[in-house]
Amino acid sequence: MSTTGVSEDIGAAVPVRIVHDLDEVRRRLTRRAGFEGARLSARMAEGVRRVFGDDLSAEQVVDRILAEVRAEGDAAVLSYTAALDGAALTADEIEIPGAAWDAALAGLDPTLRDAMATAADSIEAFHRKQLRTSWLDYSDEGTLGQILRPLERIGIYTPTSTAAYPSTLLMTAIPARVAGVEEIIVCAPPSGGAVSPLVLAAARIAGVDRLFQVGGAQAIGAMAFGTETVPRVDKIHGPGNIFVVLAKRRVFGAVAIDSLAGMTETLLVADSSADPGLIAADMLAQAEHDPMASAILLATDAALAASVVGALGEQLADLPRTAIAAESLAANGLVAVVPDVPTALDLANAYAPEHLCLLLADPWAAVPMVRHAGGVFVGEHSPEVLGDYAAGPSHVMPTGATARFSSPVHVGDFTKVISVVAANRRAVARLGPASATLARAEGLVGHARAIERRLAPSSGEPGIMPTAGDQ
Repeated sequence: MSTTGVSEDIGAAVPVRIVHDLDEVRRRLTRRAGFEGARLSARMAEGVRRVFGDDLSAEQVVDRILAEVRAEGDAAVLSYTAALDGAALTADEIEIPGAAWDAALAGLDPTLRDAMATAADSIEAFHRKQLRTSWLDYSDEGTLGQILRPLERIGIYTPTSTAAYPSTLLMTAIPARVAGVEEIIVCAPPSGGAVSPLVLAAARIAGVDRLFQVGGAQAIGAMAFGTETVPRVDKIHGPGNIFVVLAKRRVFGAVAIDSLAGMTETLLVADSSADPGLIAADMLAQAEHDPMASAILLATDAALAASVVGALGEQLADLPRTAIAAESLAANGLVAVVPDVPTALDLANAYAPEHLCLLLADPWAAVPMVRHAGGVFVGEHSPEVLGDYAAGPSHVMPTGATARFSSPVHVGDFTKVISVVAANRRAVARLGPASATLARAEGLVGHARAIERRLAPSSGEPGIMPTAGDQ
């Protein structure tokens, strides 16, 4: 059974369904479209026709842009920046000088500047706790270990669609700086002809090295292949629209990428102790991001579910981004009634949400049941919004069920591991025969002989006879 909630205060149907059928809930939570064959919105499709003169798929658009950026460098970047972002730049204007960052930071309202600084401090403190060091394990057979090295140069894509996201820049650049990355560059689209001053200010606070006003698939191509102005990076981080996501997938191998981040999503689990007004506010905070965002509630109490739908209607009425939030709720929103918390967590694990919020009388009792989530927000005083800005963990988290196998951005994303093997004759004597046997089983005789030569007697010696202290 499913119903549509109605808010008498606004006199219109609230665009979210209350579903009681568990089979339907599970189907809706596990049936998610991937990036392959993603359909463009009407606005995007019209833009493609205007720029390319044809009805191309998102994949075709990305392939064409990447090929041109790889072949033509800055010229292709400038052409697509003019055509897609409406910014007519020269090659000298692709990079934004540091003086502009300083001016943007100085021009911020002091309260906003302090808020960014507070968030930056929290992010840095959280990520410093994750630092690992190289290690070497010495034994009578030699030395084994790992050398940890930061990446030399990383690129961060900072999106600008219907809003600027300086917080995303902080959440990505600061962990990279903590990890010791030598050079951090940022690409951000010149929305409305210029990169948002908020992004410029965030770049200065985060300790970024260079910033380029380039967006879309052309930015991903520029960072992956390098141009006359934009340097090639080792790894690309940051979310974006469908063109950015597909471009990141296409360049993987030429460079590393963090993930294929899709549209943002949140799943709330609540019982009768929860405040319906707070639940509605948390859902709208997610829905207002984008029409493709997902805000989902699994409630163990039918009366609570009904109250939440009513609160959604009331709060939607005066939300500045009402149209976006309403479209998101209508297309991807869900309020479901489930019998108990274990059932809710079972469904949540099947969905593997980016954000999992536990608004329960005893939220910590539910935490051991969590297997798949980008981040867990424990209790009514831990809204996702706190994590979006100032709690400390990066808000760049896995979406689209990829939380089943991937993690939020963390310091380890910006380092690599080099294995160390420094064996001695004792190790060869113990491990060599097994290595040679496995090599011959695989048909790699040359491998086996490389070991056997070290095991065989030589120079009149009776073979390897390890002794104490043989290093």
